[in-house]
Amino acid sequence: MEEEKLSRADVDSLLNGGKDDPAKPAPAPEAPAKPEVSAKTPPKVRVMAYDFKRPERVGKELVRALQSLHEGLARNFGASLSALLRSMVEVRLISVDQLTYREFIQSVEIPTCFNLVRPKPLDRNWILDVSPALLYPIIDRMLGGAVSSESNLTRPLSEIELRLAGRITNLFLRELKASWASVIVLEIDVERVESNPQLVQIVPPNEVVIMVSFEITMGTTRGMTNLCIPFNTIERVTSKLTNSSWSGYSTVPPNEETKKEMANRLDSSTTHLVVTLAKSQIRTGDLFDLQVGDIISTEKDVQHPLEVEVSNGVKFLASPGSYKGRKAIKIESIVGE
Repeated sequence: MEEEKLSRADVDSLLNGGKDDPAKPAPAPEAPAKPEVSAKTPPKVRVMAYDFKRPERVGKELVRALQSLHEGLARNFGASLSALLRSMVEVRLISVDQLTYREFIQSVEIPTCFNLVRPKPLDRNWILDVSPALLYPIIDRMLGGAVSSESNLTRPLSEIELRLAGRITNLFLRELKASWASVIVLEIDVERVESNPQLVQIVPPNEVVIMVSFEITMGTTRGMTNLCIPFNTIERVTSKLTNSSWSGYSTVPPNEETKKEMANRLDSSTTHLVVTLAKSQIRTGDLFDLQVGDIISTEKDVQHPLEVEVSNGVKFLASPGSYKGRKAIKIESIVGE
């Protein structure tokens, strides 16, 4: 067999590792391909994140309806609370938010005044949460103290304090019932009061609830009151809520029938009326020594008219008298006219 001998070119090729001959020019690089331009540009698609743990069940229209409904509640509750405490109290609606029941519980401070409310004929319960930072100054005021925000107690309410706080709660629920009367007639009762919100579970943790937040201001004292409404309790009346016919902020001028209905409702409403006979000052020792039949002299002339106050404001001037054997007053003039 004849042996094959390698030539010089073959040896150089092996030494170069199979590389191309440097003398041989390298091929020119190919130009990058130009992207094809489409005749029609696809439209931009807006992508929105959706959290399945927090479904958006409360629409904007329903939120606006709840805001209008509870703005009236805030005004009426502020007037009633001012009359009860004989002090200027401002109640303002802060927000109407959608969140889960777990988030609502985590936002409540401990201890608190957690009222479990049953609004019949609706299913399940609502919750009225009143901040202790607001309750303690109000209780001090109800017991004869001054308006102060120095109370920093962090303990549950005592039995006596719970009874006094119940007057504030019942006042709020009365105005709540009146505000919802245009939507549904409710009978609202407090089932129990808890200081720890973790002990109360009215719906599953991931259930959607509506939190209506109010800010109450009394002097330098400020505090929050939250109303928690599970959405599934009002789901069947949402159509009535979103109906603009009950709203008080209508752009359509009222007709005669609406005016007559409003007048009938005002005729049956009640208000506080206070008549001040006279004002005087005496020493505490003389006050304790008073006996039946004693006379206290005042600087007011018997001919001067009496001031008649309606909702903490002087509205009329009157003269005293009797009518059918009962004490009475006769309206002489209207203040401001």
